Amino acid sequence: MAHIPDPKPTSGAGTGFPDLERYSLGSFLQSLPADQLEIRDGATELTEIAGVLEGNPRAVLFQRPARESLPLCGNVSASRWRLAHAFGARPQTVAETILERMRRPGVVVEVGSDIAPVQQVVQTGDQCDLTTLPVHLQHGLDGAPYISASLDFSRDPATGWTNVGMRRLMLRGRRTAGIDLVAPSDLRAIYLSHVAKGERLPIAFAIGSHPIDHLAGTLRLPMDELQLMAALRGAPMGVVKCVTNDLRVPADAQFVIEGYLDERGHAEPEGPYGEFLGYYGVLKRNPVFHVTAITRRRNAVFQTATIGGHAMAMTDTAQLCSLRTELMVWRGLETAVREVTAVYVPPATGGAFNARVAIRQRVAGEARNAIAAVFASAANIKHVFVVDPDIDIFNDEQMDWALATRFQADRDLVVQSGLRAMPLDPSLAGAPVTAKAGFDLTLPLLEPGRNRPLEYRVPSPPVFDAPRCASLDEALAGGPKYFAELMASAGSKDGREIVRWLEDTAAKRPLVRDEEGRYRFE
Repeated sequence: MAHIPDPKPTSGAGTGFPDLERYSLGSFLQSLPADQLEIRDGATELTEIAGVLEGNPRAVLFQRPARESLPLCGNVSASRWRLAHAFGARPQTVAETILERMRRPGVVVEVGSDIAPVQQVVQTGDQCDLTTLPVHLQHGLDGAPYISASLDFSRDPATGWTNVGMRRLMLRGRRTAGIDLVAPSDLRAIYLSHVAKGERLPIAFAIGSHPIDHLAGTLRLPMDELQLMAALRGAPMGVVKCVTNDLRVPADAQFVIEGYLDERGHAEPEGPYGEFLGYYGVLKRNPVFHVTAITRRRNAVFQTATIGGHAMAMTDTAQLCSLRTELMVWRGLETAVREVTAVYVPPATGGAFNARVAIRQRVAGEARNAIAAVFASAANIKHVFVVDPDIDIFNDEQMDWALATRFQADRDLVVQSGLRAMPLDPSLAGAPVTAKAGFDLTLPLLEPGRNRPLEYRVPSPPVFDAPRCASLDEALAGGPKYFAELMASAGSKDGREIVRWLEDTAAKRPLVRDEEGRYRFE
């Protein structure tokens, strides 16, 4: 029987005190049904991990990676179903659930190291060794093995807020690693302010986290992001002071690696690395992280996140980025459009470049307003598709149909150039800015009380719900009728006798058709 470490409930469960197991990675893995979690009981070489995870629709728990006793899991957040499950929501409405939680304040409670699960085992100084962790090579041209599921915690000295992000660590040695800080971010700005003063930046990385925490790490909001993490959980969150610095980190994490980014700035080569857009990121100069402590649970599970590759939609990063981008789009649309019905950012694009929005237009121009708002709400989005509510934006076939039948390029295409770009976008070909395109796939706006012309209505199987009449003559005396309405009026289960009646009646009395094809007496 496969073994998932069994979380022990804390004495504060069900009270205002944080439950230190409810939002642990172990609890989440235990909550997954068999069709969502693959468990590998035997030994698995680290060289096999990437191949097992690539394109795998399930999360995977390796009980003995590298023939050792420390379990490793991957693909935990690599499906929308599992992300929705983490929030107790449905895949199509999980974003609305998260937005509702974001409107409430998060409660952060500091706990002592004596009850913090993540500090049950503590190593400091020379006891620390990153190469004892089950860190595998993820892509064929990567510069080294990477810790890819790490959440970073630092403090902004200007506000006192804790900044949380999700970044990789490239192993450089037993107690050093490279970190990617090239793209604009809060952590980059905080770090550069320390470098300008010749100071090190204390930082800590949590590995082995609930999907909710990983989503919080992808968001960028002007607030203390420990409180954001707690708000997304919808419950008090326990934090504990680090062993070798003053940062607070989730007390229920599996591992925490403490240390600092040194004062030299972007000093050492880091990369290449397979990126979330499906291509390699090139060799860059980046800061160096130095380890001062590693703390963990006694029954800890290490974690890896899948990134890039040929199965983009089944990677942790694409799914997390997809949901993160949707939240930013929803927030951007709140004041720009009256009635948004759905937002979806397909993970196959890395969860960043293409956005779909369904709106119910009330006034002319709202589709264009939506396009402009999405352009501004998320810097990474390049293409925006706006549709009416009758289109299921989660269905690729319906989106293709809307593009094919409701779009004219010279009328419905909105293009804007010279906007901020994502440096990793390979289509930039070195340019510092990007262009964005909006596709207005909405039908012409209707006047209140009017039905759409027949040529814009979507065919569907007939519904025979018209009231029964004593005769077809009586039915037509009540006004024009569609053929299906004549069948329902006569209680017909066939329809061919209605054709015979129409032929016989037309020989005696003029029958005409209106513009919608309904039958009526002249």
